[in-house]
Amino acid sequence: MAGVVAAALAGAGAAACSDDDSGGEAAQQAEEDSLNSESLPPLPTDLPAELFVLGVASGDPVSDSVILWTRLVADPMADDGGVGTAPIPVGWEVATDRMFDEVVASGDAVADPALGHSVHVDASALEPDSWYWYRFTVGDRTSPIGRTRTTPASNSEPDRLRFAFASCQNRQNGYWTAYPHLTEEDVDLVFFLGDYIYEEPPIDGTAQPYTSPAPTDLNGYRKRWAEYKGDPALQGAHAQFPWVCTWDDHEVANNYADDLPDGAVATDQSVRDEFLQRRAGAYQAFYEHTPVRLDPPEGPDYRIYRRVSWGKLAKFYVLDGRQYRSDQACASTSVAADVGPVCAEAAEDTRTMLGDEQEQWLGEGLADSEAAWNVLAQQTVMSALPFAEGLANFDQWDGYPAARRRLVDQLREVSNPVVITGDIHLSAVATVTDDPDDPATDPVVPELVGTSISSSFPLADAIEALAGALPNVEYINAQQRGYVLCTVTPDEMRAEYRLVGTVGAPEADIATGATWVLADGDPLPRTA
Repeated sequence: MAGVVAAALAGAGAAACSDDDSGGEAAQQAEEDSLNSESLPPLPTDLPAELFVLGVASGDPVSDSVILWTRLVADPMADDGGVGTAPIPVGWEVATDRMFDEVVASGDAVADPALGHSVHVDASALEPDSWYWYRFTVGDRTSPIGRTRTTPASNSEPDRLRFAFASCQNRQNGYWTAYPHLTEEDVDLVFFLGDYIYEEPPIDGTAQPYTSPAPTDLNGYRKRWAEYKGDPALQGAHAQFPWVCTWDDHEVANNYADDLPDGAVATDQSVRDEFLQRRAGAYQAFYEHTPVRLDPPEGPDYRIYRRVSWGKLAKFYVLDGRQYRSDQACASTSVAADVGPVCAEAAEDTRTMLGDEQEQWLGEGLADSEAAWNVLAQQTVMSALPFAEGLANFDQWDGYPAARRRLVDQLREVSNPVVITGDIHLSAVATVTDDPDDPATDPVVPELVGTSISSSFPLADAIEALAGALPNVEYINAQQRGYVLCTVTPDEMRAEYRLVGTVGAPEADIATGATWVLADGDPLPRTA
């Protein structure tokens, strides 16, 4: 019964909004019908006192609903999370005030052991453009309180949106000193652009060594995610704002492409089969730990690309640049990681970064957009970034030039296209140019590249010198970690690069390292 109830709940959440705003009343009724008192399992009598060690989160808001998340865990390193193997009934409430004097939505859900005792609630029938507080209960146990909000109505014309974006939080590279500062920002929404976890083995002597081994299956990925989700600073940022999450490679394996791990031989079917099984576990763990408006995955294929709208002010296209891409080109000529001399394979027209279906979905969404700003929230650097004559990074869009040309053609006519990017562990402002392979041609699309939360960049001085000399790179800082804070109005998008003093200690000051402005109708970024 618990599996049926969880599936019904997840289906109701997905039905509320797949891409853009749609009615939530039907979804709420479906949830209430499926979660009546007779369908709830009994409360286990042997539960530990603390069940919410991973905190709470919300995400993927629309104008009348938001996804609320928690996962019931007492011991993150136990195979059963320390809560046993029985389904657990969970209550939830949404209120207009932090004291919960005015509760506007409530209900019951089931934490299903088949989904790691995770809970995804579609809290619907809410008011547009409004802040709320939420919490979960299990028996007499109450979760931390979270704060969240809905988006403006789809036909509204908001005056302002403030969002932050971040990526790449390798625990072993440093402390998450940025998150306490992010929690204090005046932000409506947070976009996380991938590498939420890292799949590497524990390394002694690092800032925060893992206690779990390198994950290769669902149980391993659950433990690694739990190590990350247990961090109080990260929990604080999740509890303060709704998040919109996508993934990159380290949620599964470094530099994987389609159904191949990095360095695998395409004809080796046994390697392919083994990796797909691993990927299925990794994808399920992603679902179990993020507040996504999606059904649970079934196997190694999982569509996560989706759209988020902020009235007619901004439309975000949350992309998946990892699952559908062609294998990185020119592997035999690579001289360092993904960097090497360009070969003929890289230029083939059939090579793809997003896959045919996602390319078509993106093009249709752009063509239909009435938004003043159209923002691609994605993973790898899109602007041309040649390291030297004939030398490229094949994991970035430079390794997929035909796919990049197709994408730029889709963006040429849309109002104010902007790309926000993670992955590379540095801050940058650049432009995708008219000839996307030639950085000296006219700018077409501005790109804001955010540095990492903690992941390091080993050759900071060298990349600053090389990229800083390119005509399409306006700003670069590979030395510091942090996040980007963006303020959007009908007239401009202002990007503040918020950089911490260190990730080598548990606490650090923060400062604005640079501020750049994208003006309505002008693809060339300007300093503030």
